Amino acid sequence: MNRAGVGRADNYRPGSDPRFPPPGYNPDAEFRPSSRGSSQDYYGASQTAGSDRGGRNGGRGGNRGSAGARSGFRMPRIRLPRMRFKSIVLVLVIFLVAMMALVDIRLTRVDAFSGLADRPSNTMASNWLLVGSDSRTGLSEEDAAKLSTGSGDFGQRTDTIMIAHIPVFGKPKLVSIPRDSFVDIPGNDKNKINAAFAFGGPQLLIDTVEKNTGIHIDHYAEIGFGGFAGVVDAVGGIEMCPEEAIDDPLAGLNIQAGCQKFDGAGALGYVRTRATAQGDLDRVQRQREFMGALMGRLKSPAVWLNPYRWIRLANAGTKAMFVGDGDHVWHLNWLLLRMLFGADSLTVPTSGAMDTDYAGNVLLWDEIEAPTLFAELR
Repeated sequence: MNRAGVGRADNYRPGSDPRFPPPGYNPDAEFRPSSRGSSQDYYGASQTAGSDRGGRNGGRGGNRGSAGARSGFRMPRIRLPRMRFKSIVLVLVIFLVAMMALVDIRLTRVDAFSGLADRPSNTMASNWLLVGSDSRTGLSEEDAAKLSTGSGDFGQRTDTIMIAHIPVFGKPKLVSIPRDSFVDIPGNDKNKINAAFAFGGPQLLIDTVEKNTGIHIDHYAEIGFGGFAGVVDAVGGIEMCPEEAIDDPLAGLNIQAGCQKFDGAGALGYVRTRATAQGDLDRVQRQREFMGALMGRLKSPAVWLNPYRWIRLANAGTKAMFVGDGDHVWHLNWLLLRMLFGADSLTVPTSGAMDTDYAGNVLLWDEIEAPTLFAELR
């Protein structure tokens, strides 16, 4: 009689007799008891995660099954955080795109470049003409009183004229043009450069700047009193350090020397006042100080990590703001991004002042240093 068949029924199934190991049993398999503590888990470890083929092939297939089981338990812990991260990024991207689209729609565009003739040659660099006007657009009587701007129609005048030169490579330059600069105004006599804006708006101002500097202007941006103050308040104020006390009731400014925080009204008065020894030259220096302080504030985590600040800034930045008819929010973003990483601040060199019969006291550009500076920006 065949001793191997003792005690086995005709309907014997492999693995049904506990005296013998089941098919696929691998004594070298890692022992991983289940929560039930059953010894069957030891024998069946290689089969529960493996395929039928893996069970028939013993330990080799069982090991592959064990690896699959282990990775199967880990994958949820890996994928869930990634899914959450991707969802957060997606929401932020949608938010930024929506905000940019809204800002672009709200921008007021002006015909700033049509009709210009005999313009300087264009270059790879990008040049912005940045203008701070005395526009009271959007200001209520209460706002005008708070900002000490007066209300009503005062005509078109510019308190700030700057060229932002953005090269392809290298550091940008921010060049202040004193508003009392005595220059040739196309179609008019020589006058203060801000008279060009009063005579013919953005088009004549751009034409005047190009003709007197030889610099091709690519983009135009202008902001009024209300938009200026709103930007400062939107970022939570900025810190500046005046070297002397200034008391100027016309600008609504009364400050002491030393570092201090300015709100929108205070900052507007600070960049407008001429109540210091060098008048307009001191003012353009304060305007550049303001730009540096604003860029520093925009880089602060308290601003760029706070979506509420973004929304307020976008809303304030489009209030009483005008751009060229070909300019969009992505042009402004590129300008802002380049300026955030630092810029050299300069003033057009002057050689003194002169009294005139019709324009009052004016500033004269240095005949050697000013052309040298303009040549560097072409």
